[in-house]
Formats: sequence, C-alpha cells, structure tokens
Amino acid sequence: MNIRLIIKNLSIVVCIEALCMLFPFLIALLYGQDDARAFLFSALITLCVGLLMLRTRVKTNNFYTRDGFAVVALGWVLVSVFGSLPFLISGAIPSPVDAFFETVSGFSTTGATILENVEVMPYGILFWRSFIHWMGGMGVLLLTVAILPSAGASFYHVMKAESPGPGPEKLVPKIGQTAKILYSIYIVLTALLVILLLTAGMPLYDALVHAFGTAGTGGFSIKNLSIGAYGSVFIDIIITVFMFLFGINFTLYYHMLKGNIKSFYKDEEFRFYIGLILASIIAITLDLVLNGLYSVGEGLRYSAFQVNSIISTTGYATADFNLWPVFSKFVLVMLMFIGPCAGSTGGSMKCIRYLLLFKIIKRELSKIMHPRAVHTVKLTGKTIDETTLWETMAYFFIYIFIFVTSSLIVTLDGKDLVSSVTATAAAIGNIGPGLGLVGPMGNFSDFSSLSKIVLSFCMIAGRLEFLPILILFSPSAWKKASI
Repeated sequence: MNIRLIIKNLSIVVCIEALCMLFPFLIALLYGQDDARAFLFSALITLCVGLLMLRTRVKTNNFYTRDGFAVVALGWVLVSVFGSLPFLISGAIPSPVDAFFETVSGFSTTGATILENVEVMPYGILFWRSFIHWMGGMGVLLLTVAILPSAGASFYHVMKAESPGPGPEKLVPKIGQTAKILYSIYIVLTALLVILLLTAGMPLYDALVHAFGTAGTGGFSIKNLSIGAYGSVFIDIIITVFMFLFGINFTLYYHMLKGNIKSFYKDEEFRFYIGLILASIIAITLDLVLNGLYSVGEGLRYSAFQVNSIISTTGYATADFNLWPVFSKFVLVMLMFIGPCAGSTGGSMKCIRYLLLFKIIKRELSKIMHPRAVHTVKLTGKTIDETTLWETMAYFFIYIFIFVTSSLIVTLDGKDLVSSVTATAAAIGNIGPGLGLVGPMGNFSDFSSLSKIVLSFCMIAGRLEFLPILILFSPSAWKKASI
C-alpha cells in the first residue's frame, strides 16, 4: 500500500470533518448552550491533526484499488473517532466506548443509540448526531470527492469501496463530476423534505434534524418517541414517502432528469423493491387489523411507515412494533436482511443481490434440465458477468458469517436471544432498532463495552459492505507497502 498517499488523502477528510463541526457550533451559539465550547475545541483538535497529516510527503502518486479500500476503511474509523470528541468534551456521553458507538451509529446511518433520554441533550449535540447521518448517507469520502476539484480517475477506487451495491455506476466520465451530480440530487431531495416538513407544522430545527435522518436513512430523532411524538398523519406520510425515495438507486433519478423516465419501470431491482414494500404493507396491515390492534386506516398508516422505515434502514418509528403480533415482527425482521436498492443511502444486503441469487438458483436448475444449453444471468436486459455473480455469493456468505459470529459474542452479555440477535442484525444492516430491549422504544445502553465494540465494527463493516474494512486485517495488503 502507498501509506503516505493514504495518510495524505485521509488528512483532507479529517479537515473537512473539522469544518463540518462549525454547523453544530453555530446551532449551540444560537440556542446559548454550553456545548458550543465543546464543538469549538473538537473542531480545533480535528483540524490540527488533519493539517499535520496533510504535511506528509508523498514519494509516488500510484493509487490502486487496495489503497482506495484502505482510505475508505481508515477514513470511516477516523471520522468516527474525531466525531466522538463533542460528545466526550461536552460531557453528554462521558464514556469513550459509548461516544464512539453513538458516532459510528451516526456516520454509518444506523441510528442505534445508547442515550436513554435524548430530549435532555443540548441542541448542538442533537444536531451533530443527525448531521453526521446526512454526511454518512451518501458517503463521507464521496463528499470529499465532490468537494475537491482535483479528484481524478484514481478516486474511482474510493467511490467503489464506499458506494453500497455490487458496483457504482459512473454517470459521466469524470468521477468527481459523478460525485457532484449524486450530491446535488441528495441536497435537492433533502431541501424539499425540509420544506414539506415545515408546511406540515414541524419547527425548523426539528425539520432539519429529521430531514438529515431521513435522507441519510439514519433514524436519530430528537424525540424519545421518535416521529410518533408528533402525532401527525401529514408528517407520517411525508417521511414515509421520502424514506421510500431515499431507498431508490440515485442513478435512476439522474436518468429521469435526462428524460429517461422509463428507466424506473425497466429496472428490475426497482420493481422488486416496490413490490416487496407493497406486499409487506398489505400483509402487516391484515395481521394488525385481524388481531384487533388498529382499524384498516390506522393499520395502513403504521404498517406503511414501519415497512419503509425498516427496508430503507432508516429506523424511525411511529408505533412500538415490539408489541405487534409475531407475524408482523417476523416480516420486519425479514426486511432487515434485505434492505433497499443498491446505490441508495440505505444499508443491509440490497434488493439487487437477492435478485441475482434467485437468478443464480434458477440458472443452476436450468443446467440440470438442459445441460447442453448456454445459461446466462441477465438483469434489466444486461448480462451479468461471472465475477459479479461470485462476488454476490461471497458477499452473502460474509454477511451471514459476520452476523452469526457477532451475535455469538453479543449473547455473552446474557440478554435474551431476541434482543441479542436483532441487535446484531440492526447493527450490521445499519437499521437501528431491533426487537426486545433494542426495540423502537429501547436502546443499546445495557450492553457491555465488548458488545458495543463488536456492534460498532458491524455498523462500519456493514455500511462499507465488508471488503474495505476486512482488507485492513489482511497481512498481504501491508507487506509491500510503499513508504
């Protein structure tokens, strides 16, 4: 690895994070709260470290795939470490492990929290929690690529490592321009959501933090009862729609803006995504109504919100689905392992991988029936190469292996099986709430430091889809380092 160049690139990421801390600093000043000093000190510390890293002398500018993966993995760890400083310095979260957990949960857009009462937290701290959702939603490193005019073709390795899905699509030849296009769409959708929430009667501060959480599919709220605290049908509908929108592949929005509206209907993953959502809403609504919990209208309202919240991996709640019938809870757990479309801001496995796995199974069955025929796997009319198919199967195995191993470690805390397993599923899928102790009205504060570290690893690994973070543990990746 080109370690010097990696440090140089990371320095820019750290400096940008320091500048981003000025937003919650201004919020803290506006509300006249003591956390303003914490953000100022945190920004200065982060900026100083970033500038020191920037002084690293680079001997060669060779930048390969493994370097890009290392930049992304180390970058997410670094921004989480420095991002936890405001929590520690302000005293809002005095434990370093808890502060790191909360920050990782923010940047990875998971939304799992250790805070038992968020409403007593300072406004700047709450704003920072949600703002890092927004930063992590499209990608911290992708933000750097979008900002830097010098981002060249070599940064495709960074985008490839950070973008969720089997492989990112370059919308235009220049990777920096692609990043700018994606972030422009991201900003416009976020701004539109803020405006709609304001029209629904939500205060500006509340609208901003919940728009950040929705856009980044994170789910941190400033209310203990999450979105349910507002008790507004209009707000529920707006956030439901936008959770669905942010779960769609952003390249489809670009094609739509270019006049190709049919790209939505032609895209197999989008059709699978919307079909799964509708089927889940209908199934849960029927279950809730038949069990006498809600009327048909209420059942549709709450099921639509929770289904979109879970499949988009946002994690907001309008009802305590921990109290729902077993069938409804099972459907939600199933959605935790599926997730939204590739190229969205959501986490988990992604719909496209399930489509590919189904097509692989179908192909293997066809080989048995017709052994002499030529069998290919196609998605949206395009033939999928064997490398992508093998990567999909490998990803599925890695996901399950890390999920099972991490769940095993978390069970050492002695919590009930449902809480332990769904806590891991919620972390690795970047969802936030699980069931039991970590349900929509619960939190992760009762878990041990070991479990929180393991769950933090799951959140970062799941957000980066494992390979970038796993490559750091590969000795061969470091042996031929160019220092």
